[in-house]
Amino acid sequence: MEKEQLEALAAQLGNPSGEKGIEVAEMMNETNIGMTKNSISNLQLAAGDSILELGHGNAGHLDFLLSQSNDLHYTGLEISTLMHEEAKQLNRNAFESGKARFLLYDGEKMPLEADTVDKVFTVNTIYFWKDPKMVFSELSRILKPNGTLALTFAHRSFMEMLPFTAFGFTLYNPDEILEIISGTNFQLDRADEQTEVVKTKTGESVERFFSTLVLKNKL
Repeated sequence: MEKEQLEALAAQLGNPSGEKGIEVAEMMNETNIGMTKNSISNLQLAAGDSILELGHGNAGHLDFLLSQSNDLHYTGLEISTLMHEEAKQLNRNAFESGKARFLLYDGEKMPLEADTVDKVFTVNTIYFWKDPKMVFSELSRILKPNGTLALTFAHRSFMEMLPFTAFGFTLYNPDEILEIISGTNFQLDRADEQTEVVKTKTGESVERFFSTLVLKNKL
């Protein structure tokens, strides 16, 4: 790909828009589904849980999430207006029945009340956080005491092999994220490290190293 194409792809991955955004969202759901299911599984969902997802894309995984237990309540936050609408359309039954709601936000301040969410997960979004400590502060505010955050991301060593990550991505290894977390109200409960073979956004098959850091909101 030319530089301009890589920049355009990177922009779409961070904030899908237009006709191309729908295509990119479908590709993201397909290539990230292993990471997403790992993140959801690490939440250890229980009946009645209130769940928040940051950056849900088209939320093609919502049926999987809602099948994990009874009476789950899902809220999805997105910066992308296109993904906000796509998720509602793709998950019309869950949306209309009240099992799921979808909200827009600015990437930092979250339109939810304090101490109202049991569990939070987010997959491949931390690369785009302008102020990670502010995001963690907002998540801590929203989560109930001892609530769980599953933070899933691909390791820097893998992401650096992808040419589009040179544009607008901030890459991390687990130890770098743990250093950021040390200055927040979260503490590490466990780290789940995984390897999978996936096709990249440019069509190559590669081995992806990723982690889900399971964090607890301090009492």
